[in-house]
Amino acid sequence: MCLNLLIVSLIARYNPFEFVKAIRDVMLLAFSTSSSAAVMPLSIKTAEEKLGAKPSISQFVVPLGATVNMNGTALYQGVATVFLAEVFGIDLGPLQLLVVMVMAVAASIGTPSIPGVGIVVLAMILSSVGIPTSGIALIMGVDRILDMSRTAVNVAGDLVTCKVMDRWVGEEGKERADEIEKIRTKAFEEKIDDKVKANTDLIVSDS
Repeated sequence: MCLNLLIVSLIARYNPFEFVKAIRDVMLLAFSTSSSAAVMPLSIKTAEEKLGAKPSISQFVVPLGATVNMNGTALYQGVATVFLAEVFGIDLGPLQLLVVMVMAVAASIGTPSIPGVGIVVLAMILSSVGIPTSGIALIMGVDRILDMSRTAVNVAGDLVTCKVMDRWVGEEGKERADEIEKIRTKAFEEKIDDKVKANTDLIVSDS
């Protein structure tokens, strides 16, 4: 979440405190429902009305982010795997940690945006590095709270992406508008010069 606020501040050039204030309602709903899909309409509305994102950007980024932008889920899978490895006394080497990282990111991209599905993905990652899947029982009792937290981070990441993309596209659109305006101004000036030259030639010929 701190990284999200840092991106908003440095890349989107937006006040992080104003950003948190604007997305407060979405974060509360995401925290309570544990579903990125459930808060999607409110996320789009917040991105457009409170963050000033263009509808074309928010209506593309938010649904896409609800499916593939599961950064909170990816972090959770990695931390949970290392925790269970310590519980069972299994030493994860650099190669196994790399496998955990890759699989956590890949699995989070395809994770459905519904509550509780992270446990299923975690079982797959544990099996890939030789950790007993029975260890999932140790975190089942607190998984709902963790799910609420990581969903809030996921939704915040979607809104950060909306703000960043809106800034990039806005700057590109402004540059194009400036170029078009310069072309129009140049064409107008050339047209005026042609008219002045034509009138001058006409006056000279009459004289």
